[in-house]
Amino acid sequence: MSNHVYKKVELVGSSKTSVTEAIETAVRRASKTMRNLDWFEVDQIRGHIKDGEIDHYQVVMKVGFRIDD
Repeated sequence: MSNHVYKKVELVGSSKTSVTEAIETAVRRASKTMRNLDWFEVDQIRGHIKDGEIDHYQVVMKVGFRIDD
């Protein structure tokens, strides 16, 4: 296995549908401007409640990408 160097960037994704969609939205958007995305970690899950119902979900996450290529 090769040695690699990674950089982590914090992202916040949101979705009206689900936590999973919030994660996927953030990764999809990050992949448009970042190369070599390799992994993600979710640090926080939260959301907004409106009239007693979940209005939207929000995740604070980090994505890692290789910087040694």
